[in-house]
Amino acid sequence: MKAIVNVALKRGVLDDQGKATHHALDTLGFKEIIKDVRVGKQIILELNSTNKEEAQAEVKKMCEKLLANTVIEDYDIEIVG
Repeated sequence: MKAIVNVALKRGVLDDQGKATHHALDTLGFKEIIKDVRVGKQIILELNSTNKEEAQAEVKKMCEKLLANTVIEDYDIEIVG
């Protein structure tokens, strides 16, 4: 079983990487199509668990303790078979 965790800064938190990427895309000619850019991270975990609900709960604990800074970041977990 695999868990995919996407972590990104919360709305309202300045995203310097997103701003720099947005500027670079503008410079490359994509100014008209890009409204905003937010840069995050993706963490892929290979799990030993075969129980989807148990895996979800354990990965949530991992996010709360280490994988995400919940003061300034949001995270989303997807468990895939």
